[in-house]
Amino acid sequence: MADVLYQADSSLSDRVLRKNIHEAIAIFGTEKTPDRKIEITSFLTDMHNLADNIIAATNFYNCGDHFQAELICTKIIDSQPDNSDALCLLGRIKYQLSKNQLTSTTDAGLRYHLWYYNNQIWNKTTWAGVKALKSPGDMWNYQEIIWDLKPSLILEFGSFFGGGTLFFASLLEQINNKSQVFSVDIDHTSLNPKVRNHPRIELMLSSSTAPQVSQRIVELRREFPGPIFAILDSNHEKQHVLGEMQLLRPLLQTGDYVVVEDSNINGHPVLPGWGEGPYEAMEEYFAIYPDDYQRDDLREQKFGFTFATAGFLIRR
Repeated sequence: MADVLYQADSSLSDRVLRKNIHEAIAIFGTEKTPDRKIEITSFLTDMHNLADNIIAATNFYNCGDHFQAELICTKIIDSQPDNSDALCLLGRIKYQLSKNQLTSTTDAGLRYHLWYYNNQIWNKTTWAGVKALKSPGDMWNYQEIIWDLKPSLILEFGSFFGGGTLFFASLLEQINNKSQVFSVDIDHTSLNPKVRNHPRIELMLSSSTAPQVSQRIVELRREFPGPIFAILDSNHEKQHVLGEMQLLRPLLQTGDYVVVEDSNINGHPVLPGWGEGPYEAMEEYFAIYPDDYQRDDLREQKFGFTFATAGFLIRR
């Protein structure tokens, strides 16, 4: 079977070839019978256009044209968000773009940050068996902040698999008997059943900038009086994050804590060229409301690197 795959996809990079071989073995088994070869041929025919796109992107990458390679990968991911070949090649592109920075710096935290992110270790990070997609250093930092703050309400914009949601609920169980996690996302299809059934978690299917989110937070603040810990981790586009910060502005009180996650993208320091995101949203917000928050630099720097670059904020 490996021979058939190599003949069909001879121009693919070694990494993509190995990926296709492993996937095909998982799907069709290891027998080299005629029937198996027919199934493999059908499998490859179905992937023909996709393979052509990956081949083109790989050729651009090998020629050093990272922009064109990234453009093709981005188009593939737009139509197939979980396409592992495109995601893998995109990761290699991002790594090459940051390689000079990685090899020239003596900052151990930055080197680890780039290694951890570019190798997608974050995509394998779990809490109680549920994907969390975070830095363990950040999660440890959050639990220290939450222990000191003792919030009665945790706001999470972006649930996804729910590992982070479950993590926050577990912390509240240790800290505050009357407390709740309110988690908002536009899609709950990937949410783990542990999260859906947890008595301390309330879920809302909505955009995090929708008016009903603000209305529910007002109600929950009355029901669970006390400090709020909020984490913004949904759509990372600048305008959306800015909208989240503006939504929270009239709802938060002095001493409440906000973390703007994934402000490390767009070259801060990962994924240069991603486009304006959380970091740029904070820049615009602070240009309009310079006195709303105090940056918690000590927390940000405590573990050497964070996914929330400049994003540890205390409401004044």
